[in-house]
Amino acid sequence: MIRWKEMLTKALNAAEVVTFDYPYMSGGKRRAPPKAEKLVDFHFNIAKEVAAKYPGHPLILAGKSMGSRVSCMVAANGIDASAIIYLGYPLNLQIIQGATRDELLLQIDVLVMFVQGSKDGLCPLEKLEAVRKKMKCSNKLYVIDGGDHSFKIGKKHLQLAESTQEEIEKLAVHAIATFVSNHVKEG
Repeated sequence: MIRWKEMLTKALNAAEVVTFDYPYMSGGKRRAPPKAEKLVDFHFNIAKEVAAKYPGHPLILAGKSMGSRVSCMVAANGIDASAIIYLGYPLNLQIIQGATRDELLLQIDVLVMFVQGSKDGLCPLEKLEAVRKKMKCSNKLYVIDGGDHSFKIGKKHLQLAESTQEEIEKLAVHAIATFVSNHVKEG
């Protein structure tokens, strides 16, 4: 995600793109993640610090996978965000076949963009489309064709597309930058 941070900072002409790992990820050893609800305060405090550091600038929350769910929870808990960018939103509950994590998505009233891989088993596009239709907020979807949950695209798919992983990720970042410049206003 470091490459994405650099690409987003440049594409958005952002004052700062702040990235962080949750406490369970630090120290070089990845442990099993806690429930997303346990990470909300940590994420909320970072968002609050960034908003205080840049008053008058739009605050855009973004997260990858569970980080996108936590961004949604942070927005639902009252942080004044201008938009949320969901990178690989984990819509499916892995432990309950067919269950969908859509309750928070249906509650929030913040501009939203989803970036999803077309082969993401944690977020089948047909399920996401049904949820997007029920959401009360304005939302957009950008699909990374052939991408899995981590946006990784198979070699054969890349060859057929006559592209590279990096080029396809740059297109996704460009779509995010276009979304932000068209929909998020200063101050």
